[in-house]
Amino acid sequence: MQAQYVGHVVFYVRDLERSLAFYRDLLGFREVGRIFGGQAVALTTGRTHHEMLLIEVGDAPGPLQGKRIGLYHVGIKIGDSLDDLRRAKAELESNGILIDGVSDHVVSQSVYLRDPDGNEIEVYVDADPEIWKKDPMAVLNVKPLVL
Repeated sequence: MQAQYVGHVVFYVRDLERSLAFYRDLLGFREVGRIFGGQAVALTTGRTHHEMLLIEVGDAPGPLQGKRIGLYHVGIKIGDSLDDLRRAKAELESNGILIDGVSDHVVSQSVYLRDPDGNEIEVYVDADPEIWKKDPMAVLNVKPLVL
């Protein structure tokens, strides 16, 4: 497996509108859309389907028990096909890494795991970029994935 680049970061934030004023209005990210009843926003620079996701948790742990303010996970692109993702998953498992889950996000497919310190890492492959270019809101989908 070879990391190609860090594709996105996901942050738990206290106040979504305050964070949007910073990332969208000040730094210039564009809002792609909202999910989780408006409690999460995907943002992009236009380079890819999303480079950032902000999830409002308020004064954690609150309603999203166990969540904290700060980094949720980092998404690392590791290939371009489901075969690449299958090989990565097999390599991780053969090295004793437990897989927390797998997901089909329509614009990408992912395997979730923890690094040695317990930080959540998402390794993923992108689907055809025409999917998110034609429908930027496609990034807001999450479906089960069987590898």
